[in-house]
Amino acid sequence: GAVISNYLINDCFGAASYLILIFLGVCSFRLMGIRQFCIWRWFIICSLLTIWISVFLAFVTINVSDSYIYWGGLHGYHVSTWLTSQVGYPGVWLLLVFTAICFLIYASSRTIIWIRSMLSFKKMRQSSVDKNNVDEGYFSDSVDKEGLHAATATGKQLLKSHQEDDDMFSDAVDNNDNEIKNDNQITLEYENPAPSAITAVSPLSGEEDVEEEESESYQSVEKEPYNPKLDLESYKFPTVDLMKYYDSEPTIDKGEQEANKNKIIKTLGSFGIGISSIRATVGPTVTLYEITPQQGIRISKIRGLESDLALSLSAMGIRIIAPIPGKGTIGIEVPNSKPKIVSGQSIIGSQKFQDSTYDLPIALGKTITNEVFMIDLCKMPHVLVAGATGQGKSVGLNTIIACLLYKKHPAELKFVLVDPKMVEFSIYSVIENHYLAELPEGGMPIITDVKKVVQTLQSLCIEMDNRYTLLMKAHVRNIKEYNAKFINRRLNPEKGHKFLPYIVVIIDEYGDLIMTAGKDIELPIARIAQKARAVGIHMIIATQRPTTNIITGTIKANFPARIAFRVTTAIDSRTILDRTGANQLIGRGDMLFLQGADPVRVQCAFIDTPEIERITQFIAEQQGYPTPYYLPEYIDENGGSSELGDVDMDKLDPLFEKAAHLLVSIQQGSTSKIQREFSIGYNRAGRIMDQLEKAGIVGPSEGSKAREVLFKDSLMLDEFLKNYL
Repeated sequence: GAVISNYLINDCFGAASYLILIFLGVCSFRLMGIRQFCIWRWFIICSLLTIWISVFLAFVTINVSDSYIYWGGLHGYHVSTWLTSQVGYPGVWLLLVFTAICFLIYASSRTIIWIRSMLSFKKMRQSSVDKNNVDEGYFSDSVDKEGLHAATATGKQLLKSHQEDDDMFSDAVDNNDNEIKNDNQITLEYENPAPSAITAVSPLSGEEDVEEEESESYQSVEKEPYNPKLDLESYKFPTVDLMKYYDSEPTIDKGEQEANKNKIIKTLGSFGIGISSIRATVGPTVTLYEITPQQGIRISKIRGLESDLALSLSAMGIRIIAPIPGKGTIGIEVPNSKPKIVSGQSIIGSQKFQDSTYDLPIALGKTITNEVFMIDLCKMPHVLVAGATGQGKSVGLNTIIACLLYKKHPAELKFVLVDPKMVEFSIYSVIENHYLAELPEGGMPIITDVKKVVQTLQSLCIEMDNRYTLLMKAHVRNIKEYNAKFINRRLNPEKGHKFLPYIVVIIDEYGDLIMTAGKDIELPIARIAQKARAVGIHMIIATQRPTTNIITGTIKANFPARIAFRVTTAIDSRTILDRTGANQLIGRGDMLFLQGADPVRVQCAFIDTPEIERITQFIAEQQGYPTPYYLPEYIDENGGSSELGDVDMDKLDPLFEKAAHLLVSIQQGSTSKIQREFSIGYNRAGRIMDQLEKAGIVGPSEGSKAREVLFKDSLMLDEFLKNYL
């Protein structure tokens, strides 16, 4: 240690060598995942600082003698000595100051803004001294009187022209706006604007609102209905032959059936329970034996014999249904000795699925009676999936996604896929521009980072609110009515109306997200689950830890449809289904679906990873949209949607200068004010606000409060913008 430190400090860069330790610390934070640093940027900054500090310390201490430590190291000593011999002491000082400013400009873009603000501040102080020589009292009185007469005349002229002639209306507004602007510029220089200038124009805003509401009775000149699939009119749905064929027809073993019947009758008879009839229904993995007990037999007595029947039949997962809903019989489900695989091809290729008219059809598998079991996600409207590891949960999610890919066009459906494990949904990244929705800043199409998950869920809440606003303006109650109205060209696209695709949010490993982010994840999910059904946003969340601290009462109340694969304990089964039963399943896709009173036992369809890969490749090879479906940008109230270093100041928004004048005139940094004033979306208004903050016109976000405006009048702002733009 002594040798290395002596070499670095005395023979190399002096005290600046400590920056090497700082750089190594940054690298260790990056490798441990504590914080994401840009390694190259830190390397350049530390390298430049090391050289500059070495030369600076050597130059300052060049005349210090009798010191064992070379503060600038031999590197700094030789460089400073050579520079002194070339340009002298004043030249070295100027060179050091110049290089320091250049480094600060590279390290932070706010350096130039700070220098400009200092220079403009001096000019403003000088101009304010000159203004004190003007007779303020007389001038302000005259301005007030002139402003009052001009504003009154303006208001009368505007109202009169609006009533008489529509063509003259626009000219009058333009001319009078210019007059009001000139008055405002004069009064801003010395006093606050006259209040009459504001109140005179206020009646127009109300009339514009009425016009906007009345414009919803819009009827396009186009007679042909709008086709949302026109952008990808050559798109072809995947074919069934992309999936593997399995022989899924159950084989009926008469000998096994007779043996099981006799064992059931014998076991129940040994406990004094007589059977009047028994018949069997063979399913893919389970056979249902329906028994009719004799008169006077209590059902609760039969329910308590599950373990005895399992012992007698030498079977795993005996499940007693007492009684079967809608029938006067009791069901005993016994696993088959040779179960059959329910293939995805047999489900998706079935006539029932192909002829389905559901809005979001999902074929989960086959029931005990070998019928294709289908649900409509729009009527669910959200699904909770739970099950132990390796019991078919991920295969079930792939089946749900595959069913939707086979039935819905990319213009009608978008997915938001959240995969904390990073490996389950990565295969769908190739269809990013066809079916996936993501945040505007881009990144990975499959969301794996917890921070991105929170931002995406909050963005979905904004999307939900925006859709409800469109529905309110269109005077409809749900997305189906809204899209029908838009297709029939009864909504004006110039008013922001557009065709709305369904959005299906699928979250795998929900328990891991709750353990990491907690309420930040649960609250937006609960909000979406409560309200988003009518606007076409549906959620499917899956977890392998069905405990009460993961699946809380809020989540259970808002997810009425449940899918339970095999779990280990009866407590977990009660957490998912509010009853036992999931702990008695046999695994490998065996599941219970609950919506309403009684669960239905279904053997989930099996779609393997190579099949999913062939389906996604088939879609990816076709023409897609130029970009994914972008969700609204989420702007965090506690600090913005992203770091200001990500704001591109080379591409300022066209409304940047107008927004700056607006905020300075009202002295209130409000994103919603920009949104309302210029009739733009919240995400664009948020980007303008970020640009204004980085330019130094408004201060940072203060939570729910409005931002501080750093310029007090338009003169200061004009001077700043003249130098800045």
